Amino acid sequence: MVNWFKGVIFIKHLVRLRNLVLIVLLSNILALNFVLKLPVPIVVVFCILLFIAFILINIKPSLNNNPSKRLKAIYNGKELIKLFCFSFLSNICLSIVFWIYVLPHDMSLWLIILHFILMIVFEIVLLLNGIIRIVTTSVQLGVKWRILLFLFWWIPVVNCVLVAIICKIVSKEYELETEKQELNDIRKENETCKTKYPLLLVHGVFFRDLKYFNYWGRIPKELMRNGATIYYGEQQSAASIAISAEELKQKILKIIEETKCKKVNIIAHSKGGLDARYAISCLGMDEYVASLTTISTPHRGCAFADYLLNVAPKWLLNFVSKRYNSALKKLGDTNPDFMGAIKDLTLANCKTINAQALDKPNVYYQSFASRMKRWTSAPFPQCLSYILVHHFNKKNDGLVDVDSAKWGDKYQLLTCSGNRGISHGDMIDLYRENIKGFDVRELFVDIVKGLKESGF
Repeated sequence: MVNWFKGVIFIKHLVRLRNLVLIVLLSNILALNFVLKLPVPIVVVFCILLFIAFILINIKPSLNNNPSKRLKAIYNGKELIKLFCFSFLSNICLSIVFWIYVLPHDMSLWLIILHFILMIVFEIVLLLNGIIRIVTTSVQLGVKWRILLFLFWWIPVVNCVLVAIICKIVSKEYELETEKQELNDIRKENETCKTKYPLLLVHGVFFRDLKYFNYWGRIPKELMRNGATIYYGEQQSAASIAISAEELKQKILKIIEETKCKKVNIIAHSKGGLDARYAISCLGMDEYVASLTTISTPHRGCAFADYLLNVAPKWLLNFVSKRYNSALKKLGDTNPDFMGAIKDLTLANCKTINAQALDKPNVYYQSFASRMKRWTSAPFPQCLSYILVHHFNKKNDGLVDVDSAKWGDKYQLLTCSGNRGISHGDMIDLYRENIKGFDVRELFVDIVKGLKESGF
C-alpha cells in the first residue's frame, strides 16, 4: 500500500515536471529556434504540437480524479497557479541568459519583443485560468479575499501576497473536504444517520427555507450522505410563536400522512426551537414528535429583543416592520409579522411561553449552544449585536445568552480553541466557513447518530 502511494506521488511529480517543460519550451520557442536554426516546417509542426499541449494542460493540468467537480476544480486551479510560478521563474532565468549571450547581438528588436509578448501571454493565461477556477468554486475564500484580489490584482508584490494567501486557504479547504469524503465513504455502509424517524429541520427568525440558499449550509447534504431523511419546517420567516407553531403542526401532519411514519425528530435553530416546543406542548404534536433538539434557542428570552423594543424609536420600528413585511410577502410569506416575532423573543414573553409549553414526558429534549469570544468572531451584523448582547450577558453567541439556550435532558456548550469562538450563525453553517477546532457538519452527524442510537 505504501509503495503504491509513493508511486502515485511520483507520477504526479512527473506530470508537473512535464507540464513545466512544455510551457517553458512554448514560451521560448522563438529564442530557442534562433539558437538551433531548425528548418521552418519542423518549427511550425513543433509549435502546433506545443500549443495543443498548452491547451490540454489548461483543460486538465493534473491527474486528480476527485469525484467532486468542485474539489477537482480547486485542486486544478491551485496546480495551474503553481505551474505559473515555476514556469515564470524559469522563463525569467532563461530570458536573462538569452539577453546576455544571444539576443542583443544577433536577434532583431521586433523578434525580441514578440518573444516576450508570447511568454507573458502564455503565463497570464495560466494564472487567470487557475485564479478563475479557485475564485468560482472555493467556499472558504469568502467575499473579503475575492474583493481584495479584484481591487489589487494589478499591484506588484501585493498581488503575489494575495495569491499566496488564497492558495493557502484553498489548500486547507481541499484537504479538509477530501478527508471528509473519505470519512463519509467509510460511514456510508453503516448509514450512521439513518434514524428510525425522519428529521425535520426548523429554521429561525428572519430566514426561510430557500431552494437556492439553504439556511442549514452544508449540513443537510452531509446528513443525507450518511443515510438521513430530511424535511424542512418551511414556516414563514417572521411571525409570532403561536402562528409559526401552527404552521409547523401542519407540516408535521403532512409528513406523517405522506410517509406513513409515526413520528419525526425535530432539530430547530434559534426561534424555531420555541416554535417547535409550542407545537409539541400546546398543539398536541407530542404524539407525533419523538425528540426535539434545539440549537442556540433563546428559551428564556433574548435581551437584545428587549433592548431593541425599549431603545429604538417607534417610528423606526414601524418603518423597518412595514418594509420587511412588504419585502417578505414578495418572497413567499403569506402574512409576515416582524413586530410579532420580535415581541415573542423578549424575556417576559418567553417566560409566559415557558409556563404554557411544558415539556412532554413522551418527547426527548436536548439542547446545544455556543459562545463567541470576541466581537470579531462573526461578520456583520452579528459582530455588532454581540457587543450589545455582551452588555447584558457576558457569554453569548452574538444573539443568545448561553444560559438562555439551556433546555432539556442534555445540554452542551460548544466553543473552540483560540480567540474566535462560535457564533449563532456558525451553529447552522450559515457562513459555510471551516473553523479550526469546530466542524459543524460533524456536530450534526454526532447529534443524529445519538438520536439513532437512542432508538429515535
